[in-house]
Amino acid sequence: MKRLITSSLIAATLLLTGCQTAYYGAMEKVGYHKRDIMVDRVKAAKESQEDAQKEFSSALEEMQALLNHNGGNLEKAYNKAKDEYESAQSAADDVSNRINKVEDVAEALFDEWQTEIAEISKASLRRNSETKLKETRRSYEQLIKTMRRAESKMPPILTAMKDNMLYLKHNLNAQAIGAIKGEFASLQTDISGLIKEMNKSINESTRFIEALENAKG
Repeated sequence: MKRLITSSLIAATLLLTGCQTAYYGAMEKVGYHKRDIMVDRVKAAKESQEDAQKEFSSALEEMQALLNHNGGNLEKAYNKAKDEYESAQSAADDVSNRINKVEDVAEALFDEWQTEIAEISKASLRRNSETKLKETRRSYEQLIKTMRRAESKMPPILTAMKDNMLYLKHNLNAQAIGAIKGEFASLQTDISGLIKEMNKSINESTRFIEALENAKG
């Protein structure tokens, strides 16, 4: 059984890889190269992080409104906070998916670049291309490092939010709300830290995009 599962995973991986290779090949035929795809995917990852910043901030605001709730419909306030938590979770998933796509095209681009360098017969041109590859790869590694660092701060925040939502779901009263107020300051600090890390990643994305586009021009 274990061997069957492993074989299935390998087959799925090969199928996905094949699909990506076919996609890149098809795009190249219409003049849309891996470098162009990489620029677009970094832009998309950057935009997803900007969206995530907004969603996490909104989730924090709604939770604060719930904790400060004084009279009125408590369940309505809870539902608003829950909806914002779910939006933050969706935004976090989108960030991860887009970073994965950046990594996928980066690997394809660098492999292609390295292979084509070996085909350059003139030594000076080959050395120049090798230098540019190293510079681009180094810049990319810094980019993906900042992206992943920001990404890693989301799961603990989402876990804390989920814990609070689940606790309040069956204990929706003033006493239960009071019980989780002590965790709110920590959540504020964590989200502030997340937004700070995302700003670093967004700025790094901008620099990387500009460098690739300038190199192309």
